Amino acid sequence: MIHVFYQCFIQAINSIRSRVSRSLITSIGIVVSVASVITVVSIIQGMSYSIMRNFDGLGANVLTIQSDTSFQQRLLGEFNRLTMADYIRIKRHFNGAGRIIPSFSPFGQFGALISSNGQESQTRVVAVTSSYKEATQVFPSTGRFITDSDNTSSRKVCIIGDRVRKNLKLPQNPIGEFIEVGGTSLKVVGVMEKRGDIFGLSQDDYIVVPFTIGQRLLPNESMQDITILFNVDDISRLRTLQVEIEDLLRQTHELSPSQEDDFRVQTPQQLTQSITSIMDTITLVLGGVVGISLIVSGIGIMNTMLMSVSERTREIGICKALGFGRHVILLQYLIEAVILSFLGGVVGLLCGWLCGFLAMLFIPGLPEPIIPLWAVTLALAFSSFIGLIFGVVPAAKASDLDPITALRYE
Repeated sequence: MIHVFYQCFIQAINSIRSRVSRSLITSIGIVVSVASVITVVSIIQGMSYSIMRNFDGLGANVLTIQSDTSFQQRLLGEFNRLTMADYIRIKRHFNGAGRIIPSFSPFGQFGALISSNGQESQTRVVAVTSSYKEATQVFPSTGRFITDSDNTSSRKVCIIGDRVRKNLKLPQNPIGEFIEVGGTSLKVVGVMEKRGDIFGLSQDDYIVVPFTIGQRLLPNESMQDITILFNVDDISRLRTLQVEIEDLLRQTHELSPSQEDDFRVQTPQQLTQSITSIMDTITLVLGGVVGISLIVSGIGIMNTMLMSVSERTREIGICKALGFGRHVILLQYLIEAVILSFLGGVVGLLCGWLCGFLAMLFIPGLPEPIIPLWAVTLALAFSSFIGLIFGVVPAAKASDLDPITALRYE
């Protein structure tokens, strides 16, 4: 049986080599389909990996507490918020369990217009305390960070991201320069280390100010939405503290048992799982949509193979007259169809990787594409399976030919 399989394999290779142009045209659909799937998967997986690296700064013992607004509420223009009262109550209730670090954006997610020496830019403003840098593992590359005395005395200082320095055309070492934010002049005392771009958006386009200065800059106190980082001392109590914080906030916000939480208390693992789940869903949906074209490619393989059977009718008749059994003819045509689709899958993999790499070069901030092993295995296996499925009909037609009728075929 092994010898028969080997002979059929060699015959299938020879058949493909003798009809190179047709083989290429037959495989082109598989190539395009697999390349499209791999391009989508590699880009999304690269994005996912890049996002995961951004969460590495959060230790395993950090709880992130944020407001949460449902999609329906957003459509109605309603937004839930965590206030200073929430922060104070959490700090009072869990004092001694770890460091509780507040931060917020005085001007919201769209930031504020800032200026220096006649240059203007729109950037995000974040108000923090001195412990923020340890909790997020983001430190200044030049100068210093916010100190406790900055907050105590409401000192008008700021730390800027490198993109802000470039946008305002500040010198390489901008320490001592002044930036106007929301009508308040702030002295630059530090520049944060570079983190690069993600999704084409700069992670260095922001200004850090003392928490108390942020409260002064806040246009409307009712707009304040605080994010709280809880650096837990005893990691074994992480889950217990998470539940206790959720219970405390539900009581504070007077939520009934039937009402959903208007906040989120998450561990770094949960944040990572949420991102991974979203990315995996996007990968499956987009990959599935593009993968439908593989079925269309399979139909193309079937049509080409049927045409090949018609052209090689006399050849099949000779093989049968020489004693080749039905199963040998069937096996030869199946192997030929699988080889065509498999080779198309291999070429598609290479083209997909190349497309992902080119996308990274031409789209600013797009992370390096990553092709996971499961995507490679699935692409090759599915393309081969398509060849097997759509090669059955032509192979069966070839194996069922009557040798006498086949020999008479012109």
